[in-house]
Amino acid sequence: MSDAATPAEDHEASPWFLPLVFVGGFVFGIGLAVSQMARPEIVLAFLQFSDLGLVFVMGGAAAVVSVVFWTASSSDLTAPLSGRRYTRRLKSMDNDVLVGGGIFGVGWGLSGICPGAAYASLGIGNIVILYGVAGMFVGAYLQGYLRETRSSSRTTHPAD
Repeated sequence: MSDAATPAEDHEASPWFLPLVFVGGFVFGIGLAVSQMARPEIVLAFLQFSDLGLVFVMGGAAAVVSVVFWTASSSDLTAPLSGRRYTRRLKSMDNDVLVGGGIFGVGWGLSGICPGAAYASLGIGNIVILYGVAGMFVGAYLQGYLRETRSSSRTTHPAD
């Protein structure tokens, strides 16, 4: 059994949890499509500093999320669907984070799209992005395989 607690282990999870996650993802995808962030050519123009319109999209989103996160985490409220308290999740800066961030950045720069926007891009009819989505699945599989291989080689076996 895992050491990490799931929402169902802490409190009884709401039956609305998964349907609302789906609705939230749908609304997020619509937002990506409307803001043009699901179009790789727009994102690539942004990355080349020739179209800075996405600065306002990302800046507006970051401002809203920052206010909501600060308010929620400084209160004693719990999430209504999971019953868990709003807290920060700290992650140490290690080689996995640096390598993963580098791979993510290179993939974003080459394809012009990040994973979430890739699915929204499929929704607006960009079928060619399936190559990128397939690459994400291959990369995720390789990452899991390498992590498993690395962790199994680190385990020590007791001496006979």
